[in-house]
Amino acid sequence: MIVDLALDELAEYRSTQTAPADFDEFWAGTLGEAASHDLDVRLNEVKTGLATITTYDVTFRGFAGQDVRGWLRLPVGAAGPLPAVVQYVGYGGGRGHALENLLWASAGFAHFQMDTRGQGSGWSLGDTPDDAVASPQVPGVMTRGILDPAGYYYRRLFTDAVRAVDAARALDVVDPGRVAVLGGSQGGGTALAVAGLRSDLAAAVAFVPFLCDFPRALRVTESFPYREIVDYLAVHRSSADRVRQTLAYFDGVNFAARATAPALFSAALRDLVCPPSTVFGAFHAYGGPKEIEVWEFNGHEGGGVQDEERALGFLRGRLGVA
Repeated sequence: MIVDLALDELAEYRSTQTAPADFDEFWAGTLGEAASHDLDVRLNEVKTGLATITTYDVTFRGFAGQDVRGWLRLPVGAAGPLPAVVQYVGYGGGRGHALENLLWASAGFAHFQMDTRGQGSGWSLGDTPDDAVASPQVPGVMTRGILDPAGYYYRRLFTDAVRAVDAARALDVVDPGRVAVLGGSQGGGTALAVAGLRSDLAAAVAFVPFLCDFPRALRVTESFPYREIVDYLAVHRSSADRVRQTLAYFDGVNFAARATAPALFSAALRDLVCPPSTVFGAFHAYGGPKEIEVWEFNGHEGGGVQDEERALGFLRGRLGVA
């Protein structure tokens, strides 16, 4: 069944989320501190046995100068400079296996897939720890440090994600003027955050993005991972205002309003995890050129491979790939 607003209502829906007065100052300070650390990008080729893709194990310095892992996949023999896709991963996942996720390099892009700190055991492999002192939390990362924006988990992850773009652009094989960000679910929310924090992206793609429109999400879905916050507040009853204040610094709606790169979104009308109204809340706020693909009969899987097919055409056009 349709789990949220009808399509005509989604066209009219606008989020009630507002940005804190010091939102831009908070993120400028966060990224400025990160920039004080050398990127220190390290590449080690991995022998995968593939004939058409060369793969490198990547390490770079993210939040607080901490090591973050990733994969760099390149078309064999590519001399560059190539357009690049920097990809972020869904909730619970990490960078995965070296033999996974071969689409973007096969299509002629430099593909830089960032690992997700502290995750990567739910459904795919991860190799990056989250080096932080955590306060009491519900299992998962949604409430890790949630009483203070400075200590919240997604401050570290989004900073890593911005630094991943810097790491990709620093590579000789990458054309720094043709870098796009992409992800689904948590990865889509992360891509929106990076699009709102950078002005030098060629494009952004967010499939059924998570971490958008927290005020509505916490009212209309009982599904995890948003449910982690609900369960936290069911115990920490007096902390609701502090939690809402923290989440406003990490809401895709507020990042979207600051973004300028051409963007492709997708939403699914039967999505219980990321209800379509939350996606449309970010979509309508988005400051740059934008398109959205709506999947009427799908849940959180969205358009699956057809989302990727749509994104491939979108990115070919925006990044100048024949």
